[in-house]
Amino acid sequence: MSITGTLIVQMIVFLILVWFTMKFVWPPITAALDERANKIADGLSAADKAKSELAVANQRVEQQLSGARTDAAKRLADAERLGLQLVEEAKLRANDEGAKIIAAARAEAEQESVKAREALREQVAGLAVKGAEAILRREVNAGVHAELLGRLKAEL
Repeated sequence: MSITGTLIVQMIVFLILVWFTMKFVWPPITAALDERANKIADGLSAADKAKSELAVANQRVEQQLSGARTDAAKRLADAERLGLQLVEEAKLRANDEGAKIIAAARAEAEQESVKAREALREQVAGLAVKGAEAILRREVNAGVHAELLGRLKAEL
């Protein structure tokens, strides 16, 4: 065989090989490559979607944390205000109770003072009677002079 015959046979064999490769080998390879490209694209889109969802979730978390901080500060301020109010109420009650105790003590002191004055009047009346008895050198009849002694008590 000559070089041209060999070249023609090689060209025919090469064309058969190209046709066979294009018909049976190339389509599964391109399908696998397309499938791999689709999987990569889906993975990238899922990653982008997850990133955006993460950003949204982070924003929601920050909003909730901010709301919780605001709520906690508000509750703390309310508790402080309530505490101050309770302290003021306790002070008012203590002042009222103190005023009642002082008033009761004053009333009791006044009663004791009245009793002491009454006892002192009776003692002075008795001393006056004894003094008058000593002056007159005779016994004064208390029953007869009860009215006189009553006036003397009232004057003292």
